[in-house]
Amino acid sequence: MNNYDVIIVGGGSMGLSTAYQLSKEKVKTLVLERFTFQNQLGSSAGFTRQFRIPYPEEYMVKLVVQSEPYWEDLQSQTKLELMKKVGTLWFGDPDVQTTEGNIKLAEQALTNQQIPYTKLNATDIQNKYHFKNLPSTYEGLFQKDGASINLKNTVETLHSLCATSPFISLKEHSKVDKITSSANQDIQVTVGNTTYTSKKLVLVPGPYVDEVTSLLRIYLNVTYWNMSSAYFKLTDPSINYPTWFVFQPPKGKDGNEFYGFPAVDWDYPGYIRVAPDFVINPLTDPSQRTSIPNKEELALTSEWVKNHMTGIDPRPYHTSTCFMALSNNASKELIVDFAPSFVPNHQNIVLYATGWAGKFIPLMGKILSDLTLNQTTEYDISHFKLTDKHLKNI
Repeated sequence: MNNYDVIIVGGGSMGLSTAYQLSKEKVKTLVLERFTFQNQLGSSAGFTRQFRIPYPEEYMVKLVVQSEPYWEDLQSQTKLELMKKVGTLWFGDPDVQTTEGNIKLAEQALTNQQIPYTKLNATDIQNKYHFKNLPSTYEGLFQKDGASINLKNTVETLHSLCATSPFISLKEHSKVDKITSSANQDIQVTVGNTTYTSKKLVLVPGPYVDEVTSLLRIYLNVTYWNMSSAYFKLTDPSINYPTWFVFQPPKGKDGNEFYGFPAVDWDYPGYIRVAPDFVINPLTDPSQRTSIPNKEELALTSEWVKNHMTGIDPRPYHTSTCFMALSNNASKELIVDFAPSFVPNHQNIVLYATGWAGKFIPLMGKILSDLTLNQTTEYDISHFKLTDKHLKNI
């Protein structure tokens, strides 16, 4: 009764997406979620994410493009709107290197992948996209396929598909206490007094990744960002913004990088969401997470809105936070790999952890499903390997 082909630990967007893909192969799958499904306590919290093709690395540009058919497939399964195409605007100091990358390198990657985009100067950005008081040296690019993802609808759709699948069992309030492997390579996952058994295990616990992987003696070198976000009232209804990101040199604790979304009807209609792409005080443990944004980060965001955006009131009317685990290495990229070789039965344990991957939700489900069933995938995930730099020195 408690035997499955695959057990997935983590019922957020990535866990549900993986289960959905496994169900297409008629794989008997159990998804364990420590809270309730569709909760607001992990990386799948909030209403919106950015879908954008610009990246400084060609392999990332290629991967985003490869994700598009999977978004279309998911959209075909629901009447809910999953994303609104509004375009992506990247602008700022072309020489600045941030956790999001660099404008010049992104232009080169788009060109090499034959992705159309429009190159902009500071005057273009101000005249076409409603920004103001930008340094004359700022440059930018606009890519028309960028979109605002309705994350709530995306998670709801995946949950509905999983809940109605005859191959998937969903169990919430199921915090995993123990993971072991037997001599015959069965994997036992214990929740309270109940033990579930499978041949394969997928770990996608979002920001609680270190807590789960430590059950296998995998100690990841991660930091936790409780990112602030604010909604500003649109005072000129004749204008709207694309999704955007501004590249600027940091000022001490002020990371000086911001990003934003258009006004959309599913997320505080009539308000523009703007957020800092930095945290002043990273957290060391998920238990420190709060839904109250950092006041300094909010003040810096309001100041930037006041100085550089038009058509909106610079007072934050609504606020929120977004919580995630990030690798402590400079690139803060994803980890998509099998468990390290020192873990018993490692070849049957797939791990997804850290990084920003909302735009990859449907594709990542396919990739994790491929790794689980076939030990490989046709998609290039060679840059996301788990290496010694991701592990703590214990």
